[in-house]
Amino acid sequence: MSTTSLPPSPIPLLTSVASYRQWRQKAFDEKKSVGFVPTMGALHDGHLSLVQKSLAENDLTVLSIFVNPAQFAPHEDLATYPRTLPRDLELLTAQEVVVGEAVRKASAVFIPQVKDMYPSGISQDVSAQKGTFVEVKGYGHQMEGASRPTFFRGVATVVTKLFNAVQPTNAYFGQKDIQQALLLRRLSRDLLFPNPEPNHIHIVPTSRDPTDRLALSSRNAYLSADERKFAPALFKALRCAESAWSNGQSKDQCISRAIALIDQVKAQAAVDGVDMRLDYIEMNDSESFDILDAASNHQLTGNIPVILSGALLVGRTRLIDNIVIGDLNHIIR
Repeated sequence: MSTTSLPPSPIPLLTSVASYRQWRQKAFDEKKSVGFVPTMGALHDGHLSLVQKSLAENDLTVLSIFVNPAQFAPHEDLATYPRTLPRDLELLTAQEVVVGEAVRKASAVFIPQVKDMYPSGISQDVSAQKGTFVEVKGYGHQMEGASRPTFFRGVATVVTKLFNAVQPTNAYFGQKDIQQALLLRRLSRDLLFPNPEPNHIHIVPTSRDPTDRLALSSRNAYLSADERKFAPALFKALRCAESAWSNGQSKDQCISRAIALIDQVKAQAAVDGVDMRLDYIEMNDSESFDILDAASNHQLTGNIPVILSGALLVGRTRLIDNIVIGDLNHIIR
């Protein structure tokens, strides 16, 4: 996007790495902390909760908007992913937090161009890609990675680039993308990032619809009115599994209960002409991402955090969600 096509905004819009680095150097010189909220745009209340937390905890807050080609497989929705920059800027401009006598608002929006982020070019076909890419070995094939095998390679690559460009004091991610957020903490630790350090990568609880608890997501916009009625089934199934876990049932029993609930809703949806397909529901160790043994239960795992997660297709829209069971303070901070 050229600067001439940008909508008007009271917030500085920085469209090149060079212009951002000039802005960032001033913050370094003034010894101001910078909070960072990376997004692909199509902002919703979940994104805004991250912005609010950053405003409360940092002198300056930067939000990036970049739809990253490298995390979309060739058959996925890169071309149709929602792009709503004017509305995004309206929402962001309205955010403020009062700290002492100061009113903090977003300080800048970083909107890099694909040619800056991928100087060697970028293809959605991994076999055709050239240049430098980042992979966190052993942590990208479980959970979401099982269904989207190139996704975390794309995420790790673009976030490495964004961290190198933005140099944030703190960065903020939503719990809905729990595997991504934990993988990025490991990335920061393994590559010795000074900005942000691993303990400065914050995971914020998932924002949900207040009525039916559906996790907020930019992709919810794809749901038809009929599909939207059945979308909360995934979270209900995860809650069912969580309840069974707390009652001492094994992992396999918990997941069986969740799948049974999905099957019930799937039958109801079919009557209304809505197709539903469960991708997965699984329970994984929050540190290694390894799948828990079938016979595991909460007496065996104790208070060690466990990720209970799933993905469900409602119509053509793929929804994800998770619940962290155990010591939340180990993860959500």
